[in-house]
Amino acid sequence: MPSTPPRGDDRRAAIADAAIHLVATRGLRGLTHRAVDTEAGLPPGSTSYYLRTRDALLTACVSRMLERDLAAQPPGGQLPLVQSAQVEALLTQMMLGLVRDRAEDQLARYELSLEASRRPELLDAITQGGRVLREHLAGILGGLGIREPEQAAWPCAAMLDGLLWDRVAGAGRTLADDAWELSVRRAVAALLTGFSAD
Repeated sequence: MPSTPPRGDDRRAAIADAAIHLVATRGLRGLTHRAVDTEAGLPPGSTSYYLRTRDALLTACVSRMLERDLAAQPPGGQLPLVQSAQVEALLTQMMLGLVRDRAEDQLARYELSLEASRRPELLDAITQGGRVLREHLAGILGGLGIREPEQAAWPCAAMLDGLLWDRVAGAGRTLADDAWELSVRRAVAALLTGFSAD
């Protein structure tokens, strides 16, 4: 619990961070405004003041995770890369970093994605965030010279997301770290080879 409660935008970020942690560790049933106040070390009622409804709280989680995703991307998603090995290394490190440093974000994302099937506002936020991330991925693929990178980015992102899901929530959790890293490298290399061959 922070000794000095954050204010303004910092408080909003602290609320979203606490909410993401709760969704990842307790599921959506454990996500309440009061629980977020406690987790963030804020006075009671703080979360309700900034985010009055549950939909607003859930959407704030999605927005905060997108903010983190974009902070980890190359600026504008554009890279002057021409060698497959460079792109392969970049995508592999991005995948490994998402699991190593932000596993809770991935768990929360999957919880929220399922919930979004019943909440149109949340579904819209997740869909828009996914489009933004795919635009960045298209920039990376385009730097490699892959034809129609905007179209290739969609299945590529879905396949990479499957690897993340398996590692944080599926049987892939049982793999040793070195085996997981090798599987990611092989999968990324196969994806890039396949898209480059089109």
